[in-house]
Amino acid sequence: MTQGIQSAVTGDILVAATQLNNSADDHAGEGRILHFDTQLQLKAEITLPHTTHLVGGLKFDPSGVLWAFDSQEFVILNLHHDGRIERRDEFGARPYSHAHFLSDGSVLLAEHVVGDHIKPEIAARMHTELPFMPGTQRFGDGHVWHFAADGRLIKEYATATHGGMGGFLGVTMSAVSADEKTLVYCSETGSRLMRYDLANDTQLPDLQSFAPPFPPGPPPMFFAMQYGTQGELWVLRGGSVHRVDPVSGDTLGEAPLEGFGWALIELAAGPGTEAWVSNFFTGEVAKIDLQTGAKLASVQTGAAKAVAGLAEVR
Repeated sequence: MTQGIQSAVTGDILVAATQLNNSADDHAGEGRILHFDTQLQLKAEITLPHTTHLVGGLKFDPSGVLWAFDSQEFVILNLHHDGRIERRDEFGARPYSHAHFLSDGSVLLAEHVVGDHIKPEIAARMHTELPFMPGTQRFGDGHVWHFAADGRLIKEYATATHGGMGGFLGVTMSAVSADEKTLVYCSETGSRLMRYDLANDTQLPDLQSFAPPFPPGPPPMFFAMQYGTQGELWVLRGGSVHRVDPVSGDTLGEAPLEGFGWALIELAAGPGTEAWVSNFFTGEVAKIDLQTGAKLASVQTGAAKAVAGLAEVR
C-alpha cells in the first residue's frame, strides 16, 4: 500500500503517524504518513526516508508540495505529487517542526525546542534523548526564521518561549494572521498563548496567559491554533476547543472534546464550521463541529503518542 501523495484528491486527510518501533526510545521509529480518503478509509501508507524520530508539521505549500519535519533529526522533507521525496538541507541543522508560507513566496520555519536542559522531574520520565544542534551545546533557540524561497535567510525572530511542562519546548505550534503581520504561538503544554509582531520584529503581550495557583484538575495548557475564515482564532486546550478574539484575547466560545490530549487542529475546507483534530495519547483523528465539539467522523490510527501532523488536501 506504500506510495506517494500522487493519488491525493481534495478532501483527503494526511496524518503523520510514525511507527514507534524502537524499544530503547519512545520517540524513535520509521517515519510514516497515513493517507485517508474523505470517508476516512485508508488509501496509502507513505514510508519516509531520512527520518529517525517523530515526524510532524505536515503542511502543503502554495504549489501543492507537502512539507514534513523530524525536529530531532534536523530533517525537512518535501513530498511531491510525482512521488519524489526531497530532503531540504539549505535551511540549516535546526530543530524546525513546522512552516508558514507567505504571500511573497518566502517561508517561516519555527524551532520546536529551546535551551540546553530539561526539568529533572520530566527528564526522569522521558525515554528519548534530545540532541544538541551540531557544533553547539543547545537543543535549539526556540526562534522563528524567515527564509526567501531560495533558502536565503531574511530574518531571525527572537520569539520568547514558555518551555512547556518540560522547560525545553520552543515554538511548537503557531498561526500567522491574514495580513502576515502577527504570529500567534505556544510552547505546547505551557500556559501562555504568545504573540510576535513580525512587521516590527518585536514581542507582543500574550494574547492569553495563566499563572499559578491553578484550580484543581489539569493546569491550563495551550496546544495548536489556527485562524478561521472570519479572522477569529481557534485554539486547542487539550480537552476543549476555544474561539478567541485575536485582538482582545477574549474567549468568545468554548466547546468540550471527549477526553484529553487533543493537540493538533486543521480547519476543514468549507464555511469554517468544522475542523480535523487529533489526540496525541490515543492516536485518534476526528472531524468535529467547532461550535459544539461533537464528533462528525473519526478514525483510530493505531498510532498512540505518534500522531504529530495533519493536513487536508485542498
